[in-house]
Amino acid sequence: MNTKAELRRAFKARGAALTSEYRAAADRAIRDAVLQSEVWRRAERVFLYVSMWAEPDTRALIDAALEAGKSVYVPLCCPDKTMMAVRIRSFDALRPGMRGIPEPPADGEAAEPGTLELALVPCVTAAKDGARLGHGAGYYDRFLNGHACPTMCLCYGQMLAHALPMDEHDVWMDFIVTESGITAHSPGS
Repeated sequence: MNTKAELRRAFKARGAALTSEYRAAADRAIRDAVLQSEVWRRAERVFLYVSMWAEPDTRALIDAALEAGKSVYVPLCCPDKTMMAVRIRSFDALRPGMRGIPEPPADGEAAEPGTLELALVPCVTAAKDGARLGHGAGYYDRFLNGHACPTMCLCYGQMLAHALPMDEHDVWMDFIVTESGITAHSPGS
């Protein structure tokens, strides 16, 4: 089996080759699948990443959550390699942070563990069984291990893997969302 580093390189190259037309259509379908899901409709306190690079776009989801009156939290990466979920009330609160990723202010309202009701999680690739391969820094795995809430990993269908290596500290996703819809599963099944 390939190492995680080899898989990241291969899937990042695959992601760079996706056409803008494919991405736009897939982004709309992924957005619609999330918005129509029961777990999204029930959640009042949602954690969403701010999409970058070859990740499915989350800006429309953030807008929809704000318009619906949900409490919206986005990641703030800290120097000690931890991550906080900080509430935003508009995109205007975001500033370029680590690796140029838009982040909320460090003095913002942080979510306490156990208070989030849904986390949307990025990936380099994912598998339908709930396995997820992130960018390699471990921020999301450390964060999600401290925040017990349903997780949705957004992944372009053309970026899905058949299987992925998972370490003991890796967090399995409850839902994998592609342009084809949502796959729910029992972690590790």
